[in-house]
Amino acid sequence: MPELPAGPARLVAELEVERWRPGASGPALDRVAEEIPVSLVYEDVPHGVMLATPADLEDFAVGFTLSEGLVERPTEIRGVEVQYGAESAEARVSVAWERFTALLERRRRLTGRTGCGLCGVETAEQAVRQIKPVGAGVTVRSAELHAAIAALGERQPLNALTGSVHAAAWVSPGRGIETVREDVGRHNALDKLIGARVRAGADLTNGFVLLTSRASFEMVQKSAAVGIAFIVALSAPTALAVRLAREAGVTLVAFARERQHVVYAHAHRLLDDSGENRLS
Repeated sequence: MPELPAGPARLVAELEVERWRPGASGPALDRVAEEIPVSLVYEDVPHGVMLATPADLEDFAVGFTLSEGLVERPTEIRGVEVQYGAESAEARVSVAWERFTALLERRRRLTGRTGCGLCGVETAEQAVRQIKPVGAGVTVRSAELHAAIAALGERQPLNALTGSVHAAAWVSPGRGIETVREDVGRHNALDKLIGARVRAGADLTNGFVLLTSRASFEMVQKSAAVGIAFIVALSAPTALAVRLAREAGVTLVAFARERQHVVYAHAHRLLDDSGENRLS
């Protein structure tokens, strides 16, 4: 099993609990995932606070900045510095001046519950913002999709210890799973994945995202905002997520298991094992 990410903050707490099973009960030690408030600050101006797993926060800050449309392209992010306190962290992000002035105009303060993707928005237009259609994206064989699903569990060390975190994985056809990020919030896990890929200089159009969570609207919105054209979720989608995927040209696969899946939008990118598409 991969090791937990190294860093200055503790990711897992060991707690004394009372464990009960039929016919037996008693004291035991349990491993529980940590979460802390993470403040996002742009050029000394507070933007919001999210609760997150205290790992890969530089990735989180970059991914959040891009997926929320606070900048239009990675080059407009000038730098990220994360400072840890005793029970919190602060991610300080420098952005291009023209983006910072736009941020000031839409400045907001929010307190995010775990996994809250739309906390702090003030209008429906902010919540369901216009997303331009994605590009051609990749084609994926169903065998590759199912192989990635089978391999994902071994790439989730924090969840193996605690059973309480989500994962977002990047899968490239022909190479399998290349990057995985975990977090107590599914939106945070996706933002961390996006940030990790962008910071590595990787192309977000040559693979697909595999999510352990449901495919909610925000997950599709964040992915489409950075040009990701193929999303696979182990759990269910929402109707709003399906509508956005169809409008934005995103292939959306949900209820994905090792031997089955359901395609909700743009099936033309998913091929059978012979390399043909029998759905579109």
